[in-house]
Amino acid sequence: MSADQRGVRIEAIGLRKTHQQFVLDVPQLEVPAGTTLAVLGPSGSGKSTLLSTLALLLRPDAGQILYDGVEVSHRDRETRQQIAALFQRPYLFRGSVEANVAYGLKLRKVSTQERRRRIADILERVGLSGYGGRSVITLSGGEAQRVAMARALVLEPRVLFLDEPMSNLDALIKMQLTEDFARILRAEKVTTVYVTHDQSEAATVSDRIAILRAGRIVRIGTADDVISLPTDDWVAGFIGMEPPLEGRVVANESGVAEIDCGDVRMFAVSELPVGTSVLAAVRPEDVLLFEADAEIPLTSARNRFRARVVDVGARATTVRVVVESGCVRLAATVSRASAMELRLEPGREVIAMFKATATRVSPRPT
Repeated sequence: MSADQRGVRIEAIGLRKTHQQFVLDVPQLEVPAGTTLAVLGPSGSGKSTLLSTLALLLRPDAGQILYDGVEVSHRDRETRQQIAALFQRPYLFRGSVEANVAYGLKLRKVSTQERRRRIADILERVGLSGYGGRSVITLSGGEAQRVAMARALVLEPRVLFLDEPMSNLDALIKMQLTEDFARILRAEKVTTVYVTHDQSEAATVSDRIAILRAGRIVRIGTADDVISLPTDDWVAGFIGMEPPLEGRVVANESGVAEIDCGDVRMFAVSELPVGTSVLAAVRPEDVLLFEADAEIPLTSARNRFRARVVDVGARATTVRVVVESGCVRLAATVSRASAMELRLEPGREVIAMFKATATRVSPRPT
């Protein structure tokens, strides 16, 4: 099967599953063929239950799961052979890397010559060329997870399920492996459901993101939209932003919309027509802060206004600063050095500045 034909369109309709005193309730969900859906949510929100149900490992109490428009269940042996999965811990058995990757192929009675060809090919694609003869006990955590990925992909699955595959890795290995997994998934064109608690990881690997809260999908869309534009206060808090701003488009010239947010006029790259009521937001890392009396040269940043610092909170290596201008409230992320230089503290006046391309807007739900 060619890579272009590999992905399956996954649909869930009226899906309900009670699992360990928890209810998963998903009225409608679609994962287009060949794309990656990342599932985010706090602990206990139902991420793994959703993955296991879509992967036919758990039977739903109600609803349908469809692959390419055909209803499927845990009893469909042929469908299950199209699925591969990868979990938090790579369950490798003692022996060589090649023996581990070959395991599923042997069960499917693939010829020795074909096995060798496919194993060599997949090890190269996951960055482990030449590792076939190594014992798995000599591998690092990242290398072991690559072997697990190779073992899954060597079966040429049409659907791939990954449940927190990076959670046991240290930060540096995790960063590199996340980028590599993103490259591999896009190249393989396998339909993928990827559960994680890490927003950066989700944004890197996925085409779309779904956020779960107490068993329900409360936000779904492109990765960029979901992590940049919260639709309510809870989603905003979960992704580390202030609640979305409400406004109205009062002008639109050459694809740049001017938005009246009450006390502040904001600019965003958008084709929304004049009169549209919108939600607007800006990621904290896109907001720049300057001293209130600073002389700032003209730049491409259309948005700039005076604001007052209302909250300052240290993070691992940065400082999160919340500023207000009337009813407009935004967060900014600055370095610790910048926070000290600007003497940021509640009550201090600053200038907030950001580009129109950094402002995300969508029509406000009625």
